[in-house]
Amino acid sequence: MLKGIPPLVGPDLLHVLRAMGHGDEIALVDANYPGDSAGPELIRLDGSTVTEVLDAVLTLMPLDTFVPEQAFGMAVVDAPAAVVDVHKDFQTIITKHEPGMKLTLMERFAFYDRVRNAYALVQTGERRLYGNILLKKGIIRPE
Repeated sequence: MLKGIPPLVGPDLLHVLRAMGHGDEIALVDANYPGDSAGPELIRLDGSTVTEVLDAVLTLMPLDTFVPEQAFGMAVVDAPAAVVDVHKDFQTIITKHEPGMKLTLMERFAFYDRVRNAYALVQTGERRLYGNILLKKGIIRPE
């Protein structure tokens, strides 16, 4: 255990978050996501929800301020404008850590394609549908 690091963030996830550079992306996905075949390094957190992991990750990792969109969720199939409860929860957590930043929804297969190029993928035990989010890492500015 370390001070200031959420206990949910184990050594594998901590290493990935620290190793990622500005502009790298990490996917946090639900239990239904095809994590093993998606491409990036896979970290499993089956006992956690995606919102618990999102909150822990954003405690440590800044989002990118150099781009207009830095957090991407998977849009509902056949209802792309729908905002489901998990999307609302994502936005609440993003606002808590990165005020003014918004969740952008992407079509399902566009989301899958983008995740293939992510730095890493964290698969959670999230059972809610569309519990998938992709985050673009920002920078820590000099003090």
